[in-house]
Amino acid sequence: MGENLGTVTIAPNVLVTIVQKTAGTVPGIAQLSDSAPGIKRLLGLHTVGTGVEVNVVDDRVGVDIYVIARRNVDLYQMGRQLQRQVTRAIEDIVGMAVREVNVHIEDVETELTPGKNQGKAGG
Repeated sequence: MGENLGTVTIAPNVLVTIVQKTAGTVPGIAQLSDSAPGIKRLLGLHTVGTGVEVNVVDDRVGVDIYVIARRNVDLYQMGRQLQRQVTRAIEDIVGMAVREVNVHIEDVETELTPGKNQGKAGG
């Protein structure tokens, strides 16, 4: 079947959404951080969504995720689990290779933190 049907293009925002939804399933994550810092964002070199930066170089995906963790969580294990799940989701859903997944734990939620998005990451 050498039939040429055309091309399939996946918008970078699709990758951001996949990362956000996947992060919402990882135990220990209270929410994604409201902002992804960095000059790269201002220069338009990355696609940015709430708490997520995605860049694609040579058909390989790089991800930076900025999270706020729940209290009493093993932060290292939570971060490793998030890396594994994001990698698997991108590879399984869009079939792209993942170059790296960097997890940035920006803060730890406290009992006194009012008005936070309880139990949801990514919104």
